[in-house]
Amino acid sequence: MPVLTCILTMTKLEKLKRHLKPGQAYRRADFARWSTSVDRHLKQLVEQGVLKKLSSGLYACPKETVFGPAPASDNDVVSAFLKDDTFLLASPNAYNSLGVGTTQLYDKTVVYNHKRHGEFQLGNRKFAFRVKPRFPKSLTPEFLLVDLVNNLDQLAEAKDGLLDEFCLRPDLTKSLPTRRGTSAPGYTTGLSPAMSTS
Repeated sequence: MPVLTCILTMTKLEKLKRHLKPGQAYRRADFARWSTSVDRHLKQLVEQGVLKKLSSGLYACPKETVFGPAPASDNDVVSAFLKDDTFLLASPNAYNSLGVGTTQLYDKTVVYNHKRHGEFQLGNRKFAFRVKPRFPKSLTPEFLLVDLVNNLDQLAEAKDGLLDEFCLRPDLTKSLPTRRGTSAPGYTTGLSPAMSTS
């Protein structure tokens, strides 16, 4: 490559780098605003360690810390992947905060959203995308309770033991819907009236 061409190419690459924010995730289409040679520049940035490829068409700019490069947050990665900010991140680990006997730790993040459904590997993280018509803007105890009931079969804990714990906790079950089709904020459950309290 001629020296002048090499200099011009590096200058364009350096200009592109100035648009990148550490800790931020990007889609390939984002770079079209700053480059006319997107694929070549992306390859160079990945080789230099400036960007990390998370999946096809999805990249992240690691943030340098005293402990080394830190990945983009789950929220930023999911937002870039969906091209949407309307979603809710959840995890079975959050059930442990309810005090109903769940103690297991899960390497799983569920993404409730309006666009994508399926299991996706984004970088070193696995996400389970679930399309739902409604969900709250943030996790609430009511939402977690209904979510737990709806996902009992997927938990490592004994289902009967958790149901017994529900029955012993009227302070929890009184906030749950008692008929299929009714809902706590943004969700539905098939909880039977036998598990509710008056």
